Amino acid sequence: MLKINFYEVDKDDKRFIKKSLKGKFTLSFFAEPLTESNIYTAKDADVVSVFIYSVLDKKNISALPKLKLIVTRSTGFNHIDLKTASSRSIPVCNVPYYGENTVAEHTFGLILALSRNIHKAYVRTSRNNFSIEGLEGWDIKGKTLGVVGAGSIGSHVIKIAKGFGMNVVAYDLHKNHFMEEVLGFKYASLDELLKDSDIITLHCPYNKATHHLINMKNIELVKRGALFINTARASIIEPAALHYALETGIFGGAGLDVFEGEDLVKEENQMLTRNVSVEHLRAVLEKNILLNRENVIITPHIAFDSVEAVERILETTVNNIESFVARNPTNVVNPD
Repeated sequence: MLKINFYEVDKDDKRFIKKSLKGKFTLSFFAEPLTESNIYTAKDADVVSVFIYSVLDKKNISALPKLKLIVTRSTGFNHIDLKTASSRSIPVCNVPYYGENTVAEHTFGLILALSRNIHKAYVRTSRNNFSIEGLEGWDIKGKTLGVVGAGSIGSHVIKIAKGFGMNVVAYDLHKNHFMEEVLGFKYASLDELLKDSDIITLHCPYNKATHHLINMKNIELVKRGALFINTARASIIEPAALHYALETGIFGGAGLDVFEGEDLVKEENQMLTRNVSVEHLRAVLEKNILLNRENVIITPHIAFDSVEAVERILETTVNNIESFVARNPTNVVNPD
């Protein structure tokens, strides 16, 4: 039986993994990350499963003579030396997808809260004020949703939007016209999307090409009063453009799950560890002038975080291990 060591696991992770792999392998569990200081614990392991704080560099991989497979329970894999792993024909597998519908559902939570003033009503009634003055909302049926990034998450957003009877336009460099026809949306240029959308939502990756994709040069194109939703990355919109649009009424409101100053977060997976300082996030938010605007809802980077999403991470990890044993490895990220 293969010996598998799991690192950075809590009691719930351990319970799920033991139930899924019981009797098939020899399993060992460790709460701490796998690093140089405890690499000796994995010297007899055939497989190691790690999270983002473990370090599998050249030195540590070389210290594991029996190692046949590395499985990371994260999307990112920059904590693993892929070149060294490949030189020993050790596959490295990750979890490429786990929260597409989860983020899409949170996106619509923000849209509905803003369009129906749910956040304002909650605060008001919590103070025993039941006046409906100023709480009139508006229907999203028949409105146009602009989806920036129609990939795995964006396509889920489009499906939900069509269920609400919305019109959808999408901007994406990689067009899938079959999906466009099946889901019933239209591709558009970014300028067209900004001009035509009643609600703009971001679902593209953050990179050099998308840095300040929405900025002071194109913000004036936005339909006045449009809602802006960002569950992707804060820097996809230029901060000055976001503040300007809210101050001048170009944006009628904003729902933000990402915000300036949270750059300590490597990726969503880091939030799952609960190791991100709550004090740091509080300090960042307290300095954010958007926090006290009535037409802005800020959630603390939780769009991806659901019971089911966490389970999908573990399910994919188990599948990666079993597929390797079946000699058909899946989600391999290192070259042959």
